[in-house]
Amino acid sequence: MNRRLATLLLLAVIPFAAAAAPKAAAPAGPAPEPGVDYVEIPGGKPFATPAGKVEVVEVFGYTCPHCAHFEPLVSKWKAKLPADVNFVPLAAPWGGYWTPYAQAFYTAQSLKLLPKTHEAVFKALHEDKSLPIQNASTQEIAGFYAKFGADPSTFAATMTGKATEQAMKRATDFIMASGVDGTPGMVVAGKYRITTQKGFDDMLRVADHLIARERAKTKR
Repeated sequence: MNRRLATLLLLAVIPFAAAAAPKAAAPAGPAPEPGVDYVEIPGGKPFATPAGKVEVVEVFGYTCPHCAHFEPLVSKWKAKLPADVNFVPLAAPWGGYWTPYAQAFYTAQSLKLLPKTHEAVFKALHEDKSLPIQNASTQEIAGFYAKFGADPSTFAATMTGKATEQAMKRATDFIMASGVDGTPGMVVAGKYRITTQKGFDDMLRVADHLIARERAKTKR
């Protein structure tokens, strides 16, 4: 191969190699302040994320009106997360009328129905009012999920089954260990609980900074 051809081939390869690993954009806004915008969780661990990925847990409740307002924002935000960030929603099983909808979430998750139903449940509870926030029966909730392809009998049985009970206990253990006491709540990498009181946009700003911090560690 002559020198000129070798040079041309090298120049042709370089742009593709450079484009293979685009640099992530720096997070917007000021760096978060510890003790104000977030707290570190002593001995905190991720809920369920493979090594090499940064976990972001959102603790929410379908019946929580604040979570319903947060959902459109967090939905757009998570769609833009880098591939090495794992977003994990956890329905808080906090008793009372929270319980059946937490059961519904973990059932839909196990039956792979969440992509079709997650937003729809918020809408049915807080906009259409086609589902009741309080005193919802298992059969009523199963009937709602049947509109999205679930077998109502299977869905109802799974809601009250052992696997769902175990999923809810695991979520409860993580939520308690992380110190989350309100919804929506966010935990980054299992060790940072976001505590800013400046609104939903600021929660996501703080999350962006903490994610960037953890991603930088994984790339060392």
